[in-house]
Amino acid sequence: MNGNPLLRLELRASPALAATLVLFHVLAAACVAAALPGAWGGALATLVVALGAATAWDRALLRSARSVRHIDLYAGGQAVLGLADDSRLQGTVASRRNISPWWVTLPLQGPAGRTLLVARDMLSAGDFRRLRIWALWGRVPRVAAPQLAA
Repeated sequence: MNGNPLLRLELRASPALAATLVLFHVLAAACVAAALPGAWGGALATLVVALGAATAWDRALLRSARSVRHIDLYAGGQAVLGLADDSRLQGTVASRRNISPWWVTLPLQGPAGRTLLVARDMLSAGDFRRLRIWALWGRVPRVAAPQLAA
C-alpha cells in the first residue's frame, strides 16, 4: 500500500462476541443431539461445541496466531490486516458491507478472501464510529479529535 492509511484500528478481544459464538454453537449442538440421538449425535454435538470454542478463541478473543490484531484502511477500499504472527493480509473491502450499531463486517476480496466482523467492544467508541463512517462512505471525517468525542 502506498502512503499512510486513512484509518488504523487496533482491535481488542470481545468477551461478548465470544460468549455469543459459544452460546449459539451450544444451541446448535442441542439441535443436533435432538435430531440425531445416540452416540453419533452426541459426538457430532460435541464437535459443534468445540468448533464454537475454537471460533471464539480465534475471532473474538484474538488468541490465535492468525487472529487479526489491527486493520489499516486506505483510499479506494484497500485494506491490510495485521495478524498476531506479524504477517499481513492485503485485499480490497467489497462494497457490500454490513453496518449496524453493534458490528461492522468487512468482506475482503483478493488473496485474503475472508470476512472480518468487528464488534462494537473491539474498538473504542470513537474508533468504532470512524470505522462505521468509513464503511458507509469510504472516507473518514476531517474534524478535530475533540469534536469526534462529543
